[in-house]
Amino acid sequence: MKRPLILLPLLAVVAAAVVVVAIASGSSGSSSSSTSSKSTNYGSSPAATAAKPAAPPASGATRIATADHGLGPMLVDAQGRTLYLWQADTGMSSTCSGECAQDWPPETTSGAPHAAGSAKAALLGTTKRSDGTTQVTYAGHPLYRFAGDSQAGQANGQGSSAFGAPWLVVAPGGAAISG
Repeated sequence: MKRPLILLPLLAVVAAAVVVVAIASGSSGSSSSSTSSKSTNYGSSPAATAAKPAAPPASGATRIATADHGLGPMLVDAQGRTLYLWQADTGMSSTCSGECAQDWPPETTSGAPHAAGSAKAALLGTTKRSDGTTQVTYAGHPLYRFAGDSQAGQANGQGSSAFGAPWLVVAPGGAAISG
């Protein structure tokens, strides 16, 4: 009769292990399948490197990361494209629409934006645009891409004064890089 009592603790340990494995397997669909040890190099210059890949944001959410495209560390989108702020914007509201938004597409999202690399999650936010889309903000500035950047690693819009005010890349701390 003492033999079954010895097996009970062993069965409890095995059952607990099965539960732990089942829980871990159930949550891995959203995180472990996207983790990669692959290093990404955006652009053709050695200075154009991206941060380590991070777990993807929730479905529809935008990932804001960092890279160095020759002007120092700067914000980039999930594809390594440079992100800009427009000095004509005041506060978190975007004033770039119509032709401006065609040349300088706003960085939009349908979920909460997600920080990667040295981008700071605490500086990420969103603002509603006049067309109803949600634009990503960083340190209170709406973020944009430049249509003239044909591939990751470019910052061709840096210093442009199209539509009446300077367009500048954004440092991970939230300040415009004017160099």
